[in-house]
Amino acid sequence: MVNLIHILLVEDNEGDVLLTKVALDESNINFKLSIVNDGKEALDFLNNVGKYANEATPQLLLLDINLPKKNGHEVLQYIKKKENLKHIPVIMLTTSSSQNDIDLAYENNASGFITKPSEVNDFIAAVANVVNSWISKV
Repeated sequence: MVNLIHILLVEDNEGDVLLTKVALDESNINFKLSIVNDGKEALDFLNNVGKYANEATPQLLLLDINLPKKNGHEVLQYIKKKENLKHIPVIMLTTSSSQNDIDLAYENNASGFITKPSEVNDFIAAVANVVNSWISKV
């Protein structure tokens, strides 16, 4: 069995959190999923601040763009500038299909960009496929 992969999901929409959990369950990986609901919480988690003081650094980040407090682009920029965090692959997982959002994500070294499909089964398949393809590279 593959080692446990620690994934941090940064998502403020509870429906998308549930769909992402289903997608990960359908993927062929052994994972631990941590969830935070806004950009500030994501940075607290990654920096072991407050209630996240004992959390391990995730091995993969699934990051929404449209988040409260700090948006996904701000979180991505922060991560990629920090020596101890920049190695973490970040997949942008968002409803935005804006070319500006896509370009900015890749300019800031995102590992992937998924526009959330409106169909539930398409969403589940997209997340499972990206996570499985990332895991196969490890």
